[in-house]
Amino acid sequence: MSDFLTFLNTADLDTLTQAQGITHSVAENIIAARPFNTIEDCLKVKGMGKTLLARLQSIAEAKDNDPENRALIPVEEEAPPAYVEKSQQPAQEKVEEQDSFLTRLGRAFINFLRALLRLIILVIFLGGIGALLYYGLPYINRTFIAPVERNTAQINKLEAEVSSLQTQLDEMNARVTALETSVEGYSASIQKLQEMQAELDSQLQKNNDKILLDLKHEVMMTRALDILARARLYLAQSNFGLAKIDVQSARDLLAELQAETNDDLLLIVLSRLDLTLGNLPDFPVVAAGDLEIAWQILMSGNAPVIPTVTFTPTPATLETSTPTPLPPPAIISATPTP
Repeated sequence: MSDFLTFLNTADLDTLTQAQGITHSVAENIIAARPFNTIEDCLKVKGMGKTLLARLQSIAEAKDNDPENRALIPVEEEAPPAYVEKSQQPAQEKVEEQDSFLTRLGRAFINFLRALLRLIILVIFLGGIGALLYYGLPYINRTFIAPVERNTAQINKLEAEVSSLQTQLDEMNARVTALETSVEGYSASIQKLQEMQAELDSQLQKNNDKILLDLKHEVMMTRALDILARARLYLAQSNFGLAKIDVQSARDLLAELQAETNDDLLLIVLSRLDLTLGNLPDFPVVAAGDLEIAWQILMSGNAPVIPTVTFTPTPATLETSTPTPLPPPAIISATPTP
């Protein structure tokens, strides 16, 4: 054993590298770490192991068995304990090989477990995403998307209704404007006819002429028709107070005309106007019907056959309706003859 220790302390670089597995760097590390007091000190060298140490021991024995070296070294009878260690080297190599195989097997098993764990985590993650999509999308649709769609549909419907109401309002405004224009036209015509009637009354006081009297009756009839036409417009506007005033004015004018002409048809008209006055303003719908009958009698000159119906009228609020367009007021231009 001391011969092998002497070999480790004295062998040069080329001798050390003759052992299989001893590289130049390992040999240089051995030379740098000298001297070794024990063989175990050599195992502390970087890159050394029991296998390489056994190979160096084989090189040292080969050097001892060389005749040239043996002639220089005195022969001593001693039991080489190195053989015992050499006999143990295969067993140690086998243990190292077995350990390395088990280590590789353990590492492979650990890698397999890691891969399996990653696969399980991936499956759980994908399953979670699938469950989230399966249960989350209907919830999102039911909680957020569907209400927004319903609100949008309701908003569009309300916008359409508002647009329709705005159109109706514009039409009503146009009709109201037309009614107001018609009322103004009838008012101007009534004022002019009133002036003409006053002029004719003045001339009749001076000269009682039948032509002037007939002309006065025509003016009175036209004036009464214009007043009743304006009353119809007031009823259409739900202006019951002004409508009643106009019906009363037309009734007084027609009563004066009936007293001068003794026309029985005017008595029927007067009775209808009395019914109209009696139903205003509590029963505007019934009053409008009686006024319409009186108007038709005056326009046609004939008394219509109307069946007698007995009923008790119920007060109701007259809604604004669209009246039938009336003809423009007739303006009689006449020059009374003296």
